[in-house]
Amino acid sequence: MQNERSGWLKWVLALLLVAGVAIYVIISRGRPNRAVAGIPDPVQTEAEGSAHIDLDGFDMTFHYLYSYDIEALVISTQKYDGDNIGDKLAPKDLALAWGKVAEYNDRIDFHWSQSGRWYHWSADSYEALLPVGGVEGVATHSANCHLIATDANVRATIRKIRTGDHVRIRGYLVNCEGIKKDGTYFTWNSSTSRNDTGGGACEVIYTTSAEIID
Repeated sequence: MQNERSGWLKWVLALLLVAGVAIYVIISRGRPNRAVAGIPDPVQTEAEGSAHIDLDGFDMTFHYLYSYDIEALVISTQKYDGDNIGDKLAPKDLALAWGKVAEYNDRIDFHWSQSGRWYHWSADSYEALLPVGGVEGVATHSANCHLIATDANVRATIRKIRTGDHVRIRGYLVNCEGIKKDGTYFTWNSSTSRNDTGGGACEVIYTTSAEIID
């Protein structure tokens, strides 16, 4: 009887271990096929002003172009941990979707990815994209965003964001300008349109608030 109980206990413990590992994998990988309906377009309002920081020998200025408030579904994330100034300014990019793209993310077989400060996507067929307005619908309802945190709390929240999270990001679309004493110059300009694609189409957001809604 004792051997039977011991064997049963080992079986239960093994099952719990497998379940725990499965839960951990799901949590660590995020929820790539999640969909969220009813997310509105980003709110963008003209703004004036600037902010300044010293970072890695650069005297950095962030020129405010627009205040920016975006609620979105995170469709991909990518960390950048190099030694260059861009990676230090924005060590994590978020690819975001809203509107019909966010609503149909679980029904269309989107393939989202990020690399080299770009985001990439594809789908199995053009017909599959009809509910979201075709290729143009995807282009105008998704974006790759470079997030520059204004403080340690915002930075910590950005680190926690995973694929599948429903988030709200607030701050400013900015043009970044930096110079070192040796004359080394750095610029990074934000897109201000939802209709552009290709080089320069990413949003550079000086992020004053980051919230994981669910």
